[in-house]
Amino acid sequence: MKKEQKAVIIDKLQDSFAKANAGILTNYRGLKTADLLEIRKRLKAANGKYEVVKNSLAHFAAEKTGVSQIEGLLTETTAIAFGFGEVHDLAAAMMDFAKTTKSPLVVKGGFLGGRLLTPQDIITLTTLPSKPVMISRLMGQLQSPVAMLMGQLNAPVSGLANVLRARMKQLEGGSN
Repeated sequence: MKKEQKAVIIDKLQDSFAKANAGILTNYRGLKTADLLEIRKRLKAANGKYEVVKNSLAHFAAEKTGVSQIEGLLTETTAIAFGFGEVHDLAAAMMDFAKTTKSPLVVKGGFLGGRLLTPQDIITLTTLPSKPVMISRLMGQLQSPVAMLMGQLNAPVSGLANVLRARMKQLEGGSN
């Protein structure tokens, strides 16, 4: 491969590393072309992409974009699933593919922002709810104390209103 071609590949990988909020590195040895196409299709639906990379070129690109912590994962045959959307969706798509197809795909690890992820971390990401679900749960938790406070503040006023209403009925009943 010529130096110019390598530079172009490194630039493309740098762009992917820079834009991705997460990545999962895999050993794709033993996967058939149909499997690679299926992975790419699933990741595209999860706002990601799957690239087979040359380790030395990926190392240069990762180093230039500040993701050098993945250096230890760049061994044997490597493909990287880059995620540009929800991290949960990327991890779920990869693990779902591995489970449903029973493929020889091996997850080496990954990165999330500036943090290195182990294969166990990636499995844990799949068990977490998605970001919108987590936000709605948090909002429910934040609203709960406010709703309880409003109920407590309204209770004396409601009680007074009920007493006054009962007294009005009593007075109306007595005047007839």
